[in-house]
Amino acid sequence: MFAQLIAQSFSMDDATWKRHANPWCFWTRLSVLPLLFLAAWSRVWLGWGALVLVAIALFWMWLNARIFPVPKSTHNWVSKGVFGERVWINRQQVPIPSHHRHVPQFLTVFSAIGMVMVIWGLYTLELTITIMGTVLIYIGKLWFFDRMVWLYEDMKTATPDYHSWLY
Repeated sequence: MFAQLIAQSFSMDDATWKRHANPWCFWTRLSVLPLLFLAAWSRVWLGWGALVLVAIALFWMWLNARIFPVPKSTHNWVSKGVFGERVWINRQQVPIPSHHRHVPQFLTVFSAIGMVMVIWGLYTLELTITIMGTVLIYIGKLWFFDRMVWLYEDMKTATPDYHSWLY
């Protein structure tokens, strides 16, 4: 599963997931895509040096989930969305309700269409296409995240582990 692969590639253990549930982590993480896109665009001025900026943006994405403290309370939209992502990733082990199965997959495809537009826009240096693709990615991501809040609300009593995340 793609979501599990992503979580594993970023070494998302329990401690990291707890920090990732901090609202500051979520809102600052939204800066990663513009930083990556700016890094890709900067190839015009920096040539291969733009890869340094790409590395910095990727490092920021990895570091972001680790630098913020565990939130004092998880009774907020962001924390519940992060918990919903964990539930989504774990859906093979703990089945989720059928009404939660298809929309997140649709939204992933929706965001992927935006990513194709961004890649094309960055390749051709077409700012309008790049911005339109970025907007699609963010709409898909934020809508997906909102669905993860709903998923967590429906699943928070499914296991003692899920329930323990809320405090």
